[in-house]
Amino acid sequence: MRTVIFDLDGTLADTSGDLLAAANACFRQMGLGDVLSYPEDAGVALRGGRNMLATGLKRVENFDEAIVNDFYPVLLEAYRGAIDHHTVLYAGAMDAVEALKTAGFGVGICTNKPEGLAEQLLRSLGVRDAFASLVGADTLPVRKPDPEPLFEAARRAGGDPARTLLVGDSDTDRNTSANAGVPSVLVTFGPSGDDMAALKPEALLHRFEDLPEIAERLIA
Repeated sequence: MRTVIFDLDGTLADTSGDLLAAANACFRQMGLGDVLSYPEDAGVALRGGRNMLATGLKRVENFDEAIVNDFYPVLLEAYRGAIDHHTVLYAGAMDAVEALKTAGFGVGICTNKPEGLAEQLLRSLGVRDAFASLVGADTLPVRKPDPEPLFEAARRAGGDPARTLLVGDSDTDRNTSANAGVPSVLVTFGPSGDDMAALKPEALLHRFEDLPEIAERLIA
């Protein structure tokens, strides 16, 4: 079976508002107030929790790797408690997922969000059952851009890892697909959308309704 594997944050859903809120909860505990803001720092949020903490601390000239390490679990707990207050699925995302399934593609998710948080978020959004697989940052001993999580997501979706493509929104996703030797499709509607063309993916996705045709073209 051919498979289409999706990244989660910044690809299927805009999770940046809730991620930034969790980071700011940490900064408030540090006595720094709200350091990051939405939507200006949405791109920072979608590069992960440690990146948010490091960026915020550098912004106030207080960066220390030990502080990042100490507060990362605090950030995860804050995020777990308020994971869906601002998060929304991108327009057309689930229609595209259903169209792909109707066309005979297996569909799954490969994310660098911890698997438990990804599971929680997808269930909260009411879409977990639409995906045949979910591989998170801690599902395997390695994470993206190592290709094995992508391969595993394809296998768990019932597909052939060599006949898959990755839909994402970052250089991490582009590098994952390159390391796997499969096509990548990068979305242009996320916070870093203007930068995607420079990564030279096999296709750019401006709207989800075009994805089934792109998948048919890239996975012959």
